[in-house]
Amino acid sequence: MKSVSLLLDEPPEVVNAGVGVHGVSTAYEVFRLPDLWQLHLYSYVGELSVGDAVHAIRPGHISLVPPDTEVRFHYRGRSEHLYAHLRLPGSGAPHTVPLMQDAAAEGALLAGLLRHAVAAMPVSPTRASAEVWAVLWHITQLTAAEQPGRQHPVVAAAQAYIEEHLAAPLSVPGIARAAGVSHTHLTRLFRAETSLTVVAYVRRRRLERARHLLQASTLPIPAVAAAVGIADLQAFNKACRRELGAGPRAVRAAGVRVARG
Repeated sequence: MKSVSLLLDEPPEVVNAGVGVHGVSTAYEVFRLPDLWQLHLYSYVGELSVGDAVHAIRPGHISLVPPDTEVRFHYRGRSEHLYAHLRLPGSGAPHTVPLMQDAAAEGALLAGLLRHAVAAMPVSPTRASAEVWAVLWHITQLTAAEQPGRQHPVVAAAQAYIEEHLAAPLSVPGIARAAGVSHTHLTRLFRAETSLTVVAYVRRRRLERARHLLQASTLPIPAVAAAVGIADLQAFNKACRRELGAGPRAVRAAGVRVARG
């Protein structure tokens, strides 16, 4: 077994989470969890065999094994890993991921989330499940650049930067620097991925957020404009009319009418 498919539209039910210690009394173990997925984040060197597939274990690697699957571990002395045993709901679109992956730069983040899950388990299994749910979503993105149909990591980085800085001045060169590429390269990737220019995407996201704030809050219109990086009210009015089809007061009123039915 080289890959697994999981459904993540609902949170998992974490049954147990902790720090596993192996390789002390034996260098070889075979077992399965009949009803539970097993998630491991490793800090040692060894091997995991599942069926005919042999997976190298290295520090920072993470594995996800489905229920009722026999696993065979080979250890090289004392071996520790963070683990969670969980049930996954049966709903949503499937996400196919490698059974074993290198978490690479995400390793520290995933370790932190799993440690939070371990600490929360005795007092709040719901909190532990939320932490592990975040880990599972991160796992689906570890090889995003290699999977057809997945978002290019440069575009994802640029979009994340844009979301965090919608209230601030944004320029294409500044966004490109944050994503670690040249202005020209970002422009080409962005158009191929989204069919939009970077500037058009920023404008769309600003006005989508403005629509939300106008219709879901009582923030004054100048505050909404500032919150989406368009402090000039005349420019904000023009942008609303161009992108949302009406001025800010009309957009707010439309939201109130919909909410009242």
